[in-house]
Amino acid sequence: MTLPLSRVLSDEGFRIFFPLAALQAALWPLLWVGLWSFDLPFARELPPGVWHATEMIFGAWGAALIGFLTTAVPEWTNSPRLRGRPLWWLAGLWGAARLAGLTGADALVLPAALADLAWLGFLLAYLARVSVERRTTRVTAFLGWVAALTLAAGLARLAMLIGDGAAAAGWLRIAGLLFLGLLGLALARVTVPVTNVVLDPSERTSPFRPHPGRMNLAPGLVALAVAGEVAGVSPAVGGFLWIAAGAGFMDRMAEGFVGPEAFRAEILVLMAAAGFAGAGLLALGAARLGAPWGEAAPLHLALMGGLGLGVLAVLAIAGRFHTGQGLGFTPLTRAAFLMAGASVLLRSLPEMGLLPRPPGPPHLLAALLWAGGFLAWLADYWPALSDPATLNDAPERLARREGEAAASAGIPDMAHR
Repeated sequence: MTLPLSRVLSDEGFRIFFPLAALQAALWPLLWVGLWSFDLPFARELPPGVWHATEMIFGAWGAALIGFLTTAVPEWTNSPRLRGRPLWWLAGLWGAARLAGLTGADALVLPAALADLAWLGFLLAYLARVSVERRTTRVTAFLGWVAALTLAAGLARLAMLIGDGAAAAGWLRIAGLLFLGLLGLALARVTVPVTNVVLDPSERTSPFRPHPGRMNLAPGLVALAVAGEVAGVSPAVGGFLWIAAGAGFMDRMAEGFVGPEAFRAEILVLMAAAGFAGAGLLALGAARLGAPWGEAAPLHLALMGGLGLGVLAVLAIAGRFHTGQGLGFTPLTRAAFLMAGASVLLRSLPEMGLLPRPPGPPHLLAALLWAGGFLAWLADYWPALSDPATLNDAPERLARREGEAAASAGIPDMAHR
């Protein structure tokens, strides 16, 4: 079957936005560290670090969020998926804002702000419409978190517009922590089906059933800690709140211990995402209570490690499921996880005095490993993402699914006669 690449990529949100997330995550930090030495060519009034945080949160993680929600929500709610032109409009809005972040030009803050708020507003409207039309509450939690993220984005961009770098950095920190709440929700949704497939590849049973009261424990505690942050609680109170949120993610990590199958890469990477998020928040809370390190390293441990490994896990797991491949990572994807994890440790632990600083320019080795991890994923998955035979309605895939269903029912496979 021959189809234009644009038609293939716009069949589902993950086909466009997962590669964009990988490219953004790989290249923007590498350019910032390796080429521009923590500066940006046209940054004047705003600190380059503000642009860097904006691009990681609303660039790389934003693209992953768009791809995840536009792919998963139709499955959760049995609603038509977004295809074609709406996805390209979303990609155009997202990409327009990223061009501003690549240069750091002050004159581009307003158009970048409008573009980011436009795609966030589109996601809000999409989630609200699906909820109303399908009369479901399955996406209500995501609707609330995306609304909070949109508010934080607007306040951060407003601070950037008036040249208040400190306020912008504060709201970007809030936005990053809100993304951790979204990570907790996503892990709760992804971990259960993945673990059940690992434990029973036939998918006839569901041996893994987490306690309902603990599924949303981590995002709930993050919401409480973010509320305390916005309310301006004392450093000590904030420290204990973040320690509690970190413990919630550690509880999420502990759910991965399901026996020998816990050593499967599909389970380990989800545990690692929760573990990095939990460790980072525990260290952030400890810093507020007087630990001998600043807050930057714990935030990187949580936002770069927890979100980074979480995004990479979703890219890999959803990328295989939605191209008809099933679970089972290749050696290249496993190497991608290892490179990303090593990068997080090299970026965070030396600043906390827990690891010697690597040789070479500051953070260059970490940036290279980070870029290598996401580019390795892209190289491994691009052939399937761009292949018309992996589309949901491709004749080859439909025939294969019908054959599998017939075989499981004991009926001869007519598709191959």
